[in-house]
Parts: sequence; C-alpha cells; structure tokens
Amino acid sequence: MTLLRQGTRFVFVGLLQLLLDWLVFVVATAAGVPVVPGNIAGRIAGALLGFWLNGRVTFADAQGGARLGWRRFLRFSVAWLAMTAVSTWLLGVAAQHLGLQLAWLAKPLVEGGLAVIAFFVWRHLVFR
Repeated sequence: MTLLRQGTRFVFVGLLQLLLDWLVFVVATAAGVPVVPGNIAGRIAGALLGFWLNGRVTFADAQGGARLGWRRFLRFSVAWLAMTAVSTWLLGVAAQHLGLQLAWLAKPLVEGGLAVIAFFVWRHLVFR
C-alpha cells in the first residue's frame, strides 16, 4: 500500500481517535479528575480505537487482511507508553502554567505533533 494512501487513512483514523481521546480528557478533567489520570484515560480510549482501526484499515495487508495480534499490540503498547509520557508531561505543564481550559485546547496540538511520529513508528515497527 502506498505511503499516500496509508497517510490519508492514518489521518482519518487519527481524527476519530483524537476526538474520542479529547472528549474523555475534557469530560474527566471537567468532572474533577486531575490532568494526569484524565489524559491517560483519554489516551487509553483513543489508543484502543486507533490500534484496532489502524490494524484493520490503515496498515492492512495487500489482500485487505487485518494486521492485529498480541505481538503487534505489545510493540504498539511500548511505543504508546513513551508517547503517553510525553503527552501527559506536556499537558501537565500546560495546565499548571496556563490553566485547565487552555490545556484542553493544547491537547489536540500536542497529540497532532505526536501523531506525526506515531505514523512512522506504527508503519515501520508495529504494523509491518
């Protein structure tokens, strides 16, 4: 599958994933959950959706077969943990210095930046 096709599908899946992640983060933190667990909850929700959709749609094999399984999920989880640490740290800093509402606005920017890195990690290390 071409890089352009995978990139286009990755953006579509990523937007769905980001929407779910952001909604969980905003609802949780608005309800009084601290930023760190709220961000982790949102990222878990988004990650589960993203792993499944990327394995089935974005990085499916040439015959359209899903690329899922426990080995891929383990590789995905290791990379996801690293990106979650960066995301959580950045949002914690934003909330501390700018306030919660601006951290809500910062989340899509933080996750968008990490998505660029994630695309290449998923493509070359996770769903190969």
